[in-house]
Amino acid sequence: MTQAWLLPEYIEDILPPYARQAEILRRRLLDLFDGYGYDLVVPPLVEYLDSLLTGAARDLDLKTFKVVDGLSGRLLGVRADMTPQAARIDAHLIGHEGATRLCYAGPVLRTKPAGLACREPLQIGAELFGHAGIEADLEIQELLLAALAAAAVPDARLSLGHAGLFHALVAGADLTEDRAAALFVALRGKDVPEVEALSADLAAPWRDAFCRLPGLYGGAEALARARQELPEQPAISQALDQLDRLFAAGNALGQASVAVDLSDLRGDGYHNGATFAAYAGGQARAVALGGRYDGAGSVFGRHRPATGFSLDLRQLLGCLGAPASRGGILAPSLDDAGLRASIAELRAAGERVVVELPGQEAHGAESGCDQRLVKTDSGWRVQ
Repeated sequence: MTQAWLLPEYIEDILPPYARQAEILRRRLLDLFDGYGYDLVVPPLVEYLDSLLTGAARDLDLKTFKVVDGLSGRLLGVRADMTPQAARIDAHLIGHEGATRLCYAGPVLRTKPAGLACREPLQIGAELFGHAGIEADLEIQELLLAALAAAAVPDARLSLGHAGLFHALVAGADLTEDRAAALFVALRGKDVPEVEALSADLAAPWRDAFCRLPGLYGGAEALARARQELPEQPAISQALDQLDRLFAAGNALGQASVAVDLSDLRGDGYHNGATFAAYAGGQARAVALGGRYDGAGSVFGRHRPATGFSLDLRQLLGCLGAPASRGGILAPSLDDAGLRASIAELRAAGERVVVELPGQEAHGAESGCDQRLVKTDSGWRVQ
């Protein structure tokens, strides 16, 4: 018989004191985003599937739980990513002509885990709509690095890529949609033999370019090599120019190590410009992903430039040490006006006061309190 307390695979509770640590981190990051002018939105947990996935890549479709709506009979999707929802809100509900800055925080649900990760990430992110210039990407990069610094994660590293390079090579080689998709998967997995096999019959410039992409990673020297080894195309030159700007600006901030990886095609496949993948705490899986995804709002009636990123709070917690005990003040349960006044005063001052219920005196240590409220000649005092 199945135990009633069992959870589905890769679904986890967050227990004390980690849940409090996650909430503190969520508030800190939302305050940071607010300081940059990003307005908080709260999208729904479920939407009609055709709205939730319209314009999204197949990766996101495979991650999305589908359920039938008992009211309309239509198919609903449980959100697996909040970025498309932010694009819908910008395009359909806000309608600004200039730049719109939105942020969000909440759980998402995925059909399969990424590695051994939980299938219910706590996603928090920021999106900038309405500006196609590199300045918007620079702002998003700065905000992402500031978020990593605010979270105080150790060994923060930022990897820059550019989806435009892959799209330019696909267009230049005139690849079919199926072969492009297979190459996308092979490059994302750093499967060099598979990349070589898939590009073997292409003309030399395109074959060589696809095969060299996995080796084009590192610092400024990788960008210099890319200019020499990749075909001379306006779209490729523009992408490399943008990466030069982002690389220089990111390293100048001094908040994390910044590098480039030209075969990094992470994310859900809807990106079409500069991309970001942040790592921390020695973890192999990225704690944050993002990048440019122009036109995501077209299906809602407005084609808008867009760039942004999202982090997983659960994963950020895994980069941090065990949180310190909250502590608190243990107070007796007595019908005493002075005691009630003291408790109210302490709580108003931000202290955590736990009233010890009758008959629970033997279990006081379980409250986590490290102080007591005791009565003295001069009144109730904390000891």
